[in-house]
Amino acid sequence: MLRTLTFRSALYTAVMLVVYFLLNSTLDGTVWAGMVVSKSALTAEYCEFNDVRRFFHQSMNTYSNLVYFFFGIFICQLAIYDHKQNTPSANRMQAFPLLSGLLGTCFIYLSVGSAFFHASLTWAGQRADMNGVYGLSISLLCVALYHVFHKITFTDTQKKLFVGIILLVILLFYEIALLVPSRILLPALILLAWALICVNYLQFRRDRSSLFGVLSLVLIVVALKIRTLDVQKIGCDPHSLYQGHSLWHLLAGLSSFCTYAFFRFTPKTRLPVVRPSQ
Repeated sequence: MLRTLTFRSALYTAVMLVVYFLLNSTLDGTVWAGMVVSKSALTAEYCEFNDVRRFFHQSMNTYSNLVYFFFGIFICQLAIYDHKQNTPSANRMQAFPLLSGLLGTCFIYLSVGSAFFHASLTWAGQRADMNGVYGLSISLLCVALYHVFHKITFTDTQKKLFVGIILLVILLFYEIALLVPSRILLPALILLAWALICVNYLQFRRDRSSLFGVLSLVLIVVALKIRTLDVQKIGCDPHSLYQGHSLWHLLAGLSSFCTYAFFRFTPKTRLPVVRPSQ
């Protein structure tokens, strides 16, 4: 099943890659003319060269957002699978496919929003990008909260209400993001989510993969460091195929998926060893 979902996700992502390539080949930078330029473009925040002649002003930083699209499609397919299975033995995440669907949608939303930003380097694109980042972070945080407070059970109606509240909070963050610097707000959300992962691991050690939990933290720490180096222009080559911010997209996407996998995939229970009688 997982192989099939992975193959389909890769196929859909490949189609999007072709679409991106065709857009970047047939259109030019005049598409974004008249739109307010972002502060990031004015200060040359990222290493990659801002080629205003191209439709994708920053090609590598735009294409790399497809990693979020891949994970989003994968999780959405998994949500559909869980909905169809509806097995009584399903774990808490499997039994709430609507929450998986929301998370997968947030991955896709971030993919499109961040691609819009790096392609145009406009103020509107930057707002969409950051709202996508907060949307994914808030969704993961709510997934963690839902599992830590496992004694609280939801009816189907309450599950829909819970998802609706998450969507409302994400929408509100469109304005909240203007009030609190991202260098404070984003790390706070990440640290809180990981603290809840630790709590849940202590609650259900046999049902949680420590590997996914550790990877989620290590990957995001490394990703943040690489992003910082890119902003500081350390080891920077504006015209290189390698861009630190593109690697940030990859590692941040992997970290976010590992956080989801920590709750969704339960390790197989080891059978007790039966020793022969003496």
